[in-house]
Amino acid sequence: MYTLYYAPGSANLVVHLALLEVGAPFDLKKIDIEKGEQRSPAYLAINPHGVVPTLMVDGQPCMEAVALALLVAERHPEANLAPAPGSAQRAPFLQWMAYLANTLQPVFRQWFFPADHLPEASEAIKANARIGIEKCWDYIDAHLAKTGPYLLGERFSLADLYLLMLMRWARNMPKPATSWPQLAALATRLKTRPSWNKVCEAEGLVEWA
Repeated sequence: MYTLYYAPGSANLVVHLALLEVGAPFDLKKIDIEKGEQRSPAYLAINPHGVVPTLMVDGQPCMEAVALALLVAERHPEANLAPAPGSAQRAPFLQWMAYLANTLQPVFRQWFFPADHLPEASEAIKANARIGIEKCWDYIDAHLAKTGPYLLGERFSLADLYLLMLMRWARNMPKPATSWPQLAALATRLKTRPSWNKVCEAEGLVEWA
């Protein structure tokens, strides 16, 4: 049994989607970020970093969105969200998960919270973050044009769900991810999956739903 602590539309989205895709039973616990519930003693007791998501796995708290999503896929191999260890597509799958987690996602923090890094240079940081994000979209769009329709070619995987979450984060940027044709096509394709409709309803997402 799982319990997912989440804030609507945050990094928990990929974990939530993974849980829905595998069909595992789980409970949802909303954390109101604006009210500071992530810093409450009760929440800090299970996640001392005071961030979402946290996933309770058999009563034990686990953290870090990409690790949680991979864990869900690993615990439910029958859902086929990830290529099996040793398979030909395992290496590119892990490469894409690492690229999204280490290259693209961190730049969004600079875009959304530029003053956290260097307050006096926040405008420059935000401008550079936009350049970095759009460079990633260039790279991914070119890859999809060559080997799509999914990141692993004909095979849908957890990496596509992760990318979908990050594309949603860019929805209000001057040049959203859907400005790139292959990314737009992938977003449209993924939004037809039942898990997307369910996650939007459960988290109350109406923008880019």
